[in-house]
Amino acid sequence: MWYNTLLVVKKTNGGYDMSETKTLKLNYGRTFLIGFAFFGIVLLWQVYDSWCPTFLTDIFARRMYDLSTAQLKNSDPDKILNVQWIVGIIMACDNLAALILLPIFGNLSDRVKSPIGKRMPFILVGTFVSAVAFPFIPLFFHYNNMVGMVVIMVIVLIFMMMYRNPAVSLMPDITPKPLRAKANGIINIVGFFGGAFATVLGIFLKLSDYINVEDAARKLWIIEIPFIIASILMVISALVLFATIKENKLAEQLKDEMDLGEQMAAIENPVDDDGPMSPANKRMLLAILGAEFLWFMADNALGTYIGNYVIYYLNSASSATMYLTIIGGVASIFGFAIAGSIADRIGRKWTISFGLIVSLLGMIVMCFVVPTGVVTGAHGEHAFPVLLHFVWAIRGFGMALVHNCSFPMVVELCSNKNIGKFTGYYYAASMSAQTITPVLLGLVFKATLMWRALSFYCLILYIFSCLVFTLLVKNIKAKKIANAHGLEALEGD
Repeated sequence: MWYNTLLVVKKTNGGYDMSETKTLKLNYGRTFLIGFAFFGIVLLWQVYDSWCPTFLTDIFARRMYDLSTAQLKNSDPDKILNVQWIVGIIMACDNLAALILLPIFGNLSDRVKSPIGKRMPFILVGTFVSAVAFPFIPLFFHYNNMVGMVVIMVIVLIFMMMYRNPAVSLMPDITPKPLRAKANGIINIVGFFGGAFATVLGIFLKLSDYINVEDAARKLWIIEIPFIIASILMVISALVLFATIKENKLAEQLKDEMDLGEQMAAIENPVDDDGPMSPANKRMLLAILGAEFLWFMADNALGTYIGNYVIYYLNSASSATMYLTIIGGVASIFGFAIAGSIADRIGRKWTISFGLIVSLLGMIVMCFVVPTGVVTGAHGEHAFPVLLHFVWAIRGFGMALVHNCSFPMVVELCSNKNIGKFTGYYYAASMSAQTITPVLLGLVFKATLMWRALSFYCLILYIFSCLVFTLLVKNIKAKKIANAHGLEALEGD
């Protein structure tokens, strides 16, 4: 178990009595099971981000030039870059809807009371509708039905937003504040197993094998199977969560621990359940969200365009993107596993700042990556620059430190009554970034006709996010530290 200990100090005639000790313990098993909520989220978005931008690139190339991307690669590859801004608009519209819907569902779930809890109704409905709709995206794409594909993407997005905010809010609902960074690490590790399923499927069912052939040779099952499997696993994860996590019962059992966690929170001013935020806490929140906006702009740019970057710039097989995901995922798991312990020692601020510095160093390296085929003439599996594996490893580790500590910092600033609302703030910042960045980078591609603009764009954003976070966010460690001794034990009581 991980421990956070509060020494309760009482004034007596003879001095101070430090005999009463209250301890918070992180429940591994329960935290792991809560992670199944995140498992379904990461699984769906890994499939969505890996396949859908290339679907959109191909279908818009047909509309604009009456040619598939397989034909354009050989005739005029710059035209593929020229449609990326339209791809960005579609991906941004999805995120714009999320920007509106996430805070709404967060607020609603804060107020709902039901026999199965306040989050679970949203999680179950959102999961099942998304799972049913999801496999229709590749089906409509295969039959060149752009309107049908985009409509289904919107439906999936709406119901995933119904699921996402309440699912993420579930962890802080039943985890005391000082333990949330470590709990968040466990939940993210479980989530990455969801992404791993999609990644393995992408290795064996190569999107490039579907895209880089003429229409008559395209096999629907290559692109349909990943979506069907993702839907099945999403439903299973939701059922596991429903069967094992009883919200109402846990809320009652953990009431004293949650109250104790409030006393130990790493915030500048105590949180008032009914009053307005203090100016110091509000400044802290805005600084965190501002930096988060910038690093999510970089993250989403990579997530949206890396598949096309690998297929159309590096001239490599789409499976190379999946290998990057595996390497980044393994590095992330290591980062998530140790981020909470690092934060306990140096504070969440410096843990996040270090993660951002590591990530921007990776982007510096990526700026020098060129297609292997430029030198060797290689194509397909042998055209992938090995250097990108190193970039994804250090970026995966760095951003794991960032994501592990940033969400707990946001919900640290609210009471247990408003977790859904503040989760909405967190996702409002990330989704607004993901609304802007696909369009902005698509326009950069259109203006520069350079795929290397991707790495320079992300580097600049990581630099600014690091500066904003490091300069404007205060480093506040938990007020009560385990194993306090002497006068140190009296601090912050």
